[in-house]
Amino acid sequence: MNESPEPRDATVAVDAGQSGIRARYRGADGAELEFGFGGIRTDRPLLPQLAGVVMAVAEDAPEPLRDVSFGVSGLTPAEAKADELLESLRPFGTRRVRLAHDSVSAYLGALDTDFGAVVAAGTGVVTLGVGAGGVARVDGWGFLIGDAGSGYWIGRAALDAVLRAHDGRGAATSLSGPVLAEFPDVEAAYIELQSDPAKVARIARYSAVVAEHAPDDAVARGILELAGDEMAGSVLAALSRVGERENPAPKVRAIGGVFRSPDLFSAFESSVRLVIPGADVAREEARPLEGVARLPHVTPDHPLAPHVAVAGVPPVE
Repeated sequence: MNESPEPRDATVAVDAGQSGIRARYRGADGAELEFGFGGIRTDRPLLPQLAGVVMAVAEDAPEPLRDVSFGVSGLTPAEAKADELLESLRPFGTRRVRLAHDSVSAYLGALDTDFGAVVAAGTGVVTLGVGAGGVARVDGWGFLIGDAGSGYWIGRAALDAVLRAHDGRGAATSLSGPVLAEFPDVEAAYIELQSDPAKVARIARYSAVVAEHAPDDAVARGILELAGDEMAGSVLAALSRVGERENPAPKVRAIGGVFRSPDLFSAFESSVRLVIPGADVAREEARPLEGVARLPHVTPDHPLAPHVAVAGVPPVE
């Protein structure tokens, strides 16, 4: 029952993340309204929070909200109860609900339903490959044991390089300047960071410092080259697992703030094309809300279909 909504149906797309929630209402006449809300609370049940967003949208929407789609950060299979969510939304005229992990909506925002691979890199990083062989998630395993090439990974590498230079184990680097400005007693930096609840975001912020210094600093440039190579490896693994590695021109999209660095994207693109010279590699702005709105494009025979929970009746013919 993954049919796309009829043109006469009013639709709602909800991109629900932990830092914020965005929603877009699109009426039968094409008119749009956009909304913003506080982020998902992981210490509270998920489905009532999602229903609350739709309730708020319904207060301003001039039509029944027939078709509602959600892309949710960190969604687990146990939480993907589309039937239960539909029941709570019926008072708003909802007839169909689609619910997916935000990695799926991020993919759709970049490539729609085309086959290929999308790597999304911010503080963390996750790659999704889609092909005739199915769907493959690569990395996204968190800052402790994964997220290779991410903003956190780059920031940690920067701090490591500065401490190596301090110890005499590594080359001098201009990265020492901004690090010492924050940590004048650099030998105590690890103690301060370990006790900081915001340490992951704090360390990840150094990725922008690395990008700023890369044009004139070999150490910073080397960090970005390694990050690009790591993420290219994830993309190549994803393409292999879904049967797209033999495609002479697979589609590869890079989204997220980390790719704003020209040096990093260049390294990433070069590493992919070293293995697949004809790869269609491009950097794009993340469009998660557009990706959520494309969930109805996922047909029952598409490889992504098992990753989209669907409930409700098909559109009336």
